[in-house]
Amino acid sequence: MLAEIMKLRRACCHPSLVMPQATIESSKLKAFDKLVVELKENNHKCLVFSQFVGHLQLLKARLIANGISFQYLDGATPNKARQQAVNDFQAGHGDVFLISLKAGGSGLNLTAADYVVHMDPWWNPAVEDQASDRAHRMGQTRPVTIYRFIAKNTIEDKILELHQHKRDLANSLLEGSDDLARVSTEDMMALLQESWTS
Repeated sequence: MLAEIMKLRRACCHPSLVMPQATIESSKLKAFDKLVVELKENNHKCLVFSQFVGHLQLLKARLIANGISFQYLDGATPNKARQQAVNDFQAGHGDVFLISLKAGGSGLNLTAADYVVHMDPWWNPAVEDQASDRAHRMGQTRPVTIYRFIAKNTIEDKILELHQHKRDLANSLLEGSDDLARVSTEDMMALLQESWTS
């Protein structure tokens, strides 16, 4: 069941993440294009987080196609290259910093950015907050604006409701703790059904 939920979550990001031959366009990718161009035109820099490396690769290809400079970091980035990417972004090399949520949750000071974009919701909102805090560090002199891209009427909506109404369950699911054994089949099915009932 968890594997199917993950497929649904990836499909919300981009259909090709679950159906490689799909020609269906991604609404998130369109919104991302529009936002990034607008930010660049207004001299803003942004951090872009996704928990799916495949999604980051699609965003990376789009930035290249649109001629927008960027830095990139995921869990496979070696420590030396990681620090170099941070230093380069802070020095003004790149309008966008693409970061996997796990790789960017801690240890980064990225005050060159004044916008943060979460392309998909993390199970645990505290992890998203930690990632957003990369721009809220000592030395930040501008307000930081945070965007969350959520696919309406999908499992992503249900995840947000889950945070709101079933916080303990969300923590068990998202952190993969031993408490997962206490999650009922009905709770799991609620993530897949059309509406959440509290």
